[in-house]
This record gives sequence, structure tokens and C-alpha cells, in this order.
Amino acid sequence: MPVDAVVRPANTRLEPLLPALRHLDRAAGPKFLEQIRVRHELGVGSAVVTGGGDLPAEFVVHLVLGSAADTVTTDSVRRAAEAAMFQCAQWQLATLASPVPAAGNLSTEAAADALVEVVQAHMRRASHPTTLLLVTTSAAEAESLNARIGEGRA
Repeated sequence: MPVDAVVRPANTRLEPLLPALRHLDRAAGPKFLEQIRVRHELGVGSAVVTGGGDLPAEFVVHLVLGSAADTVTTDSVRRAAEAAMFQCAQWQLATLASPVPAAGNLSTEAAADALVEVVQAHMRRASHPTTLLLVTTSAAEAESLNARIGEGRA
């Protein structure tokens, strides 16, 4: 599906927090890899927008969730999601595709709840983004998230 931006969970050096995102980095190409080089560590709970390189999406919104996968918390997901929503409004990004930013000891359910709660609250008061597509890595994960959404969670 065409999207304006892909959401990419990252550490404080903009390195991918999820193994599957290494594939995204390779697909984005060398120009993207050059864009995500940072001189100094970024603050946990922040968000950065870069070009999408060779990806079909024009932009990538990086959620800075922790220094390493085992430091990610629901609080860091919430804060980074809030920062990302601010960036999306500023850049007028309408449609986002995002994996569930579960890493380390943070469960998929807790990460999804935190992300979706922030996005839904933001969408009630802002015009951008208009759509969030949660990308899953398995049918079981998709089924679990669909069930949570049907129950009014996530």
C-alpha cells in the first residue's frame, strides 16, 4: 500500500532496534544509510524524520526508543510516538506504516497499546496523520492485534 512514511523503531544512534528492520535499511539503500548517521546520541522518546532513500515511501519517521532493545519501555514508546505525531503534523504526513515497536522485554501487546493510544489521541485533534497501518511479522501477531482492536484496546 502506498504510504507517506514508514515508522522505524531505533536506538539513540538511529540503529534499528528490530532485526527485521535491517532488511528495510538495506532496501532503502546507501543514501538512506548516510542520512541516518548521527554524531551524537539522540534523546530517548524523540522522533526524527529522514528521506526514505530507495523505499517507495518518501519519508522515514524514526522512533528513538532506547539505547538498546532491552531498555525500551512503554513510556519511551509513548514519548517517541508523541514526538512522531508532532513531526507528522509538521511534515503533513497522512499515511504511516509501522511495525509494533516491541523490543527487549516489552511485549507486543504493551507496545501496540502504547503506540495506538497515542496515535488515536493525536488523530482526534490533528489533521495529520490520517491513517496508521500496523505491519506485523506473522499471521498470529496480526490476529492478536485485530482481536485487541476489536476489544477496544490497541
